[in-house]
Amino acid sequence: MPEALIAKSPLRPHVATEVSAHGKAGVVLRERLDLRLAQISAFRGREAELAATVREAFGVELPTTPKRSVSGPVAFAWAGPGRWLASSSAETDFSTLPVAVSDQSDGRAVLSISGPKARETLATLISLDLHPRTFATGDVALTHAASIAVTLWQADDAPTYELVCFRTFAATLWRWIVHAGMSREIDAKLG
Repeated sequence: MPEALIAKSPLRPHVATEVSAHGKAGVVLRERLDLRLAQISAFRGREAELAATVREAFGVELPTTPKRSVSGPVAFAWAGPGRWLASSSAETDFSTLPVAVSDQSDGRAVLSISGPKARETLATLISLDLHPRTFATGDVALTHAASIAVTLWQADDAPTYELVCFRTFAATLWRWIVHAGMSREIDAKLG
C-alpha cells in the first residue's frame, strides 16, 4: 500500500528557522502553511456564471480588477482577465466550480510580512508605490520582488502583506526579505 503524501515546507530545509530582533520587531516575516491555493480560470463567455456560482457557494464577489475579495476563510485574488488565485484557510473544495481549476497548494509558497516597517522593507524589493493612498487593504499586484514573480496583496491595515511565489523560489525570496529587513529589526520564524 502506498504511503500518504505529506505536504512539507519549501523553506525549512533551506533557511534558518528563526531570525530574531531580540526586542520589538519592526518587521515580522512568517510562512503561511495553513492556506489551500487554486488557480481558477473561467471558460470563455462563462465569467458571469462563475461569478454567480462563487457568490452563492462562498459569499464572495469575484474581483474584476487587481483586488482581493474575502469572506470568512475563503478569498479570491484577481490574477488577470478571467483568472483568480483562490485561497482558503479551511477545508475547501474549489473543484466544483464551473471553470478550469488547478490546485496550487504544494506548488506555491505564501509569505506574510507585517509590522510597522513592513512597507519600508518591501519597498526595497518591489518597484510599486505601497503608500496607503495607492495600495491599500484588498489591493493586489502581479509583480516582481527583486527578480522573483509574485502575487502580492495587502491583507489588512496593519499593514500585513502576503506574497505568493512558486515554491522553488520561496527560500530565495525569504532570504531577500530577511536581508532587506535586517536594519529594520526583523523577526522571521518558520511555521
